[in-house]
Amino acid sequence: METRDLLYEGKAKKVFATDDPQLVLVSYKDDATAFNGEKKGTILGKGAINNRVTNHLMRLLEKQGVPTHYVRELSPTDTLVRRVTIVPLEVIVRNVAAGSLSKRLGLAEGTPMKKTVLEFCYKDDALGDPMVNEYHIAAMEWATPAELETICRYSLTVNRVLGEYLQDLNIQLIDFKLEFGKTDAGELVLADEISPDTCRFWDTVTHEKLDKDRFRRDMGGVEDAYQEIMKRLLGE
Repeated sequence: METRDLLYEGKAKKVFATDDPQLVLVSYKDDATAFNGEKKGTILGKGAINNRVTNHLMRLLEKQGVPTHYVRELSPTDTLVRRVTIVPLEVIVRNVAAGSLSKRLGLAEGTPMKKTVLEFCYKDDALGDPMVNEYHIAAMEWATPAELETICRYSLTVNRVLGEYLQDLNIQLIDFKLEFGKTDAGELVLADEISPDTCRFWDTVTHEKLDKDRFRRDMGGVEDAYQEIMKRLLGE
């Protein structure tokens, strides 16, 4: 698969055109950012870990009926995916209070939620990805009511499937962020990534954080945490 022009470079990935207009190549970087880009750094090996973990989980979800943009892993850092138009929403799925939810609601971090919480944020770095609800989404026409219903259904399925899978690996799925996109044919699919960058993973016994919070909060052991996730998921 021949790659062509760079289409987009984000905080964690580069996206390249290919000789097939329906496919793009995603290349993961070791660059790390937090707080909407205010904090920057590098996590050695992060690109390869996030790429391989994401692909592993995308394949798992495909088997459970969640369509994704994943096509084929090309190298430790590069993956071929279907070209999609991203729905400008981040879906945050919360099982346990942590991060911004703890601050907003005054909940101690680690407080279990009595019901899974779905939150939506408008994808706009300049605005700080503000939280929105279904009324904003309908008014701005970011997604139709039917598309939003599908997004919610897929998000809850992802939560169930990954929660059960990770529990067997002694990993608690605290919360995570999802993004969705539409193919040229109009199919809604899971896109972006599922990794220690976009999920909060805690050890179920020690409650040790095995995710990007170690970078955000200057906790140290960032590379070790990412490596531990890959070891548990991929046996490496």
